[in-house]
Amino acid sequence: MDPQTAAFDRASATRIAAAFRPARWYGRRFDYYYTLAKLRTDPLYPGVLDALRGCDAPLLDLGCGLGLLAHALRADGQAQPYLGVDIDAAKIARGRRAATQAELANVRYEAADLGDAMPVHAGSVAILDVLQYLPADRQQGMLVDAARMLTPGARLVIRSGLDDGNGRGQVSRVSDRFAHAIGWMQERPRQPPSREGLLSQLRAQGLQVAMRPLYGNTPFNNWLVVATR
Repeated sequence: MDPQTAAFDRASATRIAAAFRPARWYGRRFDYYYTLAKLRTDPLYPGVLDALRGCDAPLLDLGCGLGLLAHALRADGQAQPYLGVDIDAAKIARGRRAATQAELANVRYEAADLGDAMPVHAGSVAILDVLQYLPADRQQGMLVDAARMLTPGARLVIRSGLDDGNGRGQVSRVSDRFAHAIGWMQERPRQPPSREGLLSQLRAQGLQVAMRPLYGNTPFNNWLVVATR
């Protein structure tokens, strides 16, 4: 799977997105069209699936939103236990309904404010498009907590915009502000981490780190980070 292309073809994306259709014909269809477009266009999923493939450690998805990663994992044949946590209780409720509709096995969702307390977990951790919504001290705290959760062979997978001062970064910030303005993201966007800062914080926790751009065909300054102990 090429990590710079869409994760799923139209037929596969449609099958996954079908779980997010409303129960009735007149229901809200935003989640369906959002997941369909996300699966078809965002290089996030091939990157994360490749990073986690071959690792059966339980996965904690911090800031999971609708929990679409669980659907992508199961479609890819990955069966590790999955727990998605997000501050948005409405998204968690809709994610649970979609997971039930898709009959996903060994998948759970919890609504929680990660600023109050982190879940108890041992295994792999995913932090996808979350860090830029946290102030610097909470970014560092989340990375420290996530590193401590890693078990032997487990992986910390991060997708984040970076503060590089380039045009892609400006587009990313505008997109993040728009997502908050329309209510899709409850937290307002803050300063994204820098490449050097993110690397140094992870290495300070004794982790080996690999980082590469994950632009795909998007205009955003997104990078994929995979760290192991």
